[in-house]
Amino acid sequence: MAEVTLLTTRGLCRDFDGLRAVDDVDFTLETGEIHAIIGPNGAGKSTFVSLLSGRLRPTAGRVIFDGRDVTRLPAHARVRLGIAYTFQITNIYTSMSVAENIALAAQSRLSPGLFGRGGVGPRITEATQAAARAVGLTERLNARAGDLAYGHQRLLEIAMGLALSPRLLILDEPTQGLSDAEIAGVTEVVRQLASRATILLIEHNMDVVMALARRITVLDRGAILAQGTPEEIVADPAVQAAYLGDGA
Repeated sequence: MAEVTLLTTRGLCRDFDGLRAVDDVDFTLETGEIHAIIGPNGAGKSTFVSLLSGRLRPTAGRVIFDGRDVTRLPAHARVRLGIAYTFQITNIYTSMSVAENIALAAQSRLSPGLFGRGGVGPRITEATQAAARAVGLTERLNARAGDLAYGHQRLLEIAMGLALSPRLLILDEPTQGLSDAEIAGVTEVVRQLASRATILLIEHNMDVVMALARRITVLDRGAILAQGTPEEIVADPAVQAAYLGDGA
């Protein structure tokens, strides 16, 4: 089956006070894949995905999603088109329940500003339950989010992304700070989610990257150093020198 391009960037750049954090990046993401972005600290990974999600505006270049130029669209408009971005630092409402957190995300998609009106309430409930089920949080829907173990908080964040019914789900360091057992659980959840959405994964844990990614892009100093299959990336001398060889 021929690959279908979901997202591309052309000449994408972002400057901060004269420092170029993302440097002329041409990138392609195919529908249905798990694509990992790796690189040393400060390589521009989070800045790059913030440009994709609309949290930041590029200094130059274009972002094309499903054939549409979304370069100037803000984040909330991109969410409506199907781009969801879960943050590197857990972004949940700790005083609210798991269900309430997920429902807020579902509301923003199904009925922004009109929670529960016009017969939308049952649809929000259905979306909340489906997202919780997908990440294994059904038994914790009534729990206070702030009382969850850190690993379950990361799963809640993923569930909130899923409640947006994304075509593209961007996961920024989903296993950061987790135990080995928690990492295994999150890895399996992400693998299962690939049947529902295209996954763009920013991750330092190379065991997780190798277990999940079909293709990998390596960023270094804001530019693409290499792109390819996991096997090609591991064997690339430039990647070894810049990243893999330093024990990261």
